[in-house]
Amino acid sequence: MNRKYNVLFISPEVVPFAKTGGLADVAGALPKALAKKGHNVKVIMPKYRVVDESKFGLRNKLSGLSVETADRRIGYDIKHTVDEKSSVEYLFVDCPQFFDRDSLYIDPSAGTDWADNDERFIMFSKAAIETAKLLGFKPDIVHCNDWQSALVIAYLKTIYAYDEFFIDTKTLFSIHNLAYQGNFPAEHFKKLGLGYEYFYPASPFEFWGKVSFMKAGIYFADAINTVSKTYAEEIQSSPEYGYGMEGLLRERSKDLYGIVNGIDYDVWNPEVDELIPHKYSIGNLEGKKLNKKALLEKAGLTVTKKDIPLIGIISRLADQKGFDLIAQISKDLLSLNLKIVLLGTGEKKYHDMFTALKKKHPRKLSVNLTFDNALAHLIEAGSDMFLMPSRYEPCGLNQLYSLKYGTIPIVRKTGGLADTIIDYNESDGYGTGFVFKNYDAYELLDMIKKALAVYRKKKEWSKLQENAMSMDFSWDRSAEHYVELYAKTVNSKSEKLQEA
Repeated sequence: MNRKYNVLFISPEVVPFAKTGGLADVAGALPKALAKKGHNVKVIMPKYRVVDESKFGLRNKLSGLSVETADRRIGYDIKHTVDEKSSVEYLFVDCPQFFDRDSLYIDPSAGTDWADNDERFIMFSKAAIETAKLLGFKPDIVHCNDWQSALVIAYLKTIYAYDEFFIDTKTLFSIHNLAYQGNFPAEHFKKLGLGYEYFYPASPFEFWGKVSFMKAGIYFADAINTVSKTYAEEIQSSPEYGYGMEGLLRERSKDLYGIVNGIDYDVWNPEVDELIPHKYSIGNLEGKKLNKKALLEKAGLTVTKKDIPLIGIISRLADQKGFDLIAQISKDLLSLNLKIVLLGTGEKKYHDMFTALKKKHPRKLSVNLTFDNALAHLIEAGSDMFLMPSRYEPCGLNQLYSLKYGTIPIVRKTGGLADTIIDYNESDGYGTGFVFKNYDAYELLDMIKKALAVYRKKKEWSKLQENAMSMDFSWDRSAEHYVELYAKTVNSKSEKLQEA
């Protein structure tokens, strides 16, 4: 019943070593939570230029290795470090030819994906498998994340299908954002080192005439999960959410699960947060008021005697995150009695829009087009509300941080936002935030107005903050669901024979 598993956790990015999005947060926290429950976890990722070897104490583990990629041998070493607190070992595929670059996936000079991303992650996937063998680490579960590691699963079910070392290994594929699929030209299939019995119309790798790493991961995995129950349903429902994969996902529906991400309360917690000037708790919110003053000063917004509601936004500036809705109502929004602090980067049109709005409303709007972790913590601690009107949101983390900080989320009912925020009911005081249903700018505006009205009722607002701060979205809770899924997958009697 309480079996301890060997887990090989494979991710293209992991906090604190390298990050572009929420996947890195998950890959940083989940392995530690699993190890805390007694499981033996090794994490493997590329050794990017951004990974600071001296800061994290990386040491050589294996040297002079190579794998075949695109009909040539690519050399690499394995470096490692161990997290003393959790005993999780982190392994790094050190291949300067592919990973010693200015950014993880995108060529900054061109603003497009690296042209050889397929070769980079073919090499990484093969190296991950070979490293497990060289270390004698027999995984019960190989847990892969997003398209960059999906080939590990495909290779285990093809090239390594009869390898005694992996005879008892099962695979789990976690989809963090289905929109990013790893699709490449058909003629690149030969780089994978597989026979063409795996590539023809509607085959495991073929997707609208291209080679799809994401499709292969979904097809070959023993189990699949995504990062909220609602998103797991949405990606099977229509092309809007499924991005062309909805049919295959429906075929795999009995093997598809939704598990909401957790958050690290050692980092995101106003009682212990070292990045905010004033700590506070559910029982004493005085520190939150002081943080609001500090945030207004930091953001260049006037501190007034009158308590004006402050809305925080921390996001990638993109249509997916609902900024097209904000653009539609920007004039109406900024006519309301409120202030807004924005932090994030993204599409140029939104950089230009917010820069122009800031010039018009310098006392109401603070625009910070950058990434600043300390400011992100202060926004969570000092804002009264947090805005996330996403078109779709696989899980979302900031709404979970906001709950813990008593910063009331205003969100759209989609994906993880639908699963984690309970719409406030004024009649009984039940709820943890404000939720609007349709992807409509004026429905969003009405919900913001509702939140502002409740804010003026201080007793109701305090109860709402108490509701929010009482929620538990710890990684301990989420890790338990992953362990249950591991057990279900490992104990599955039906061997899924993959036939091309």
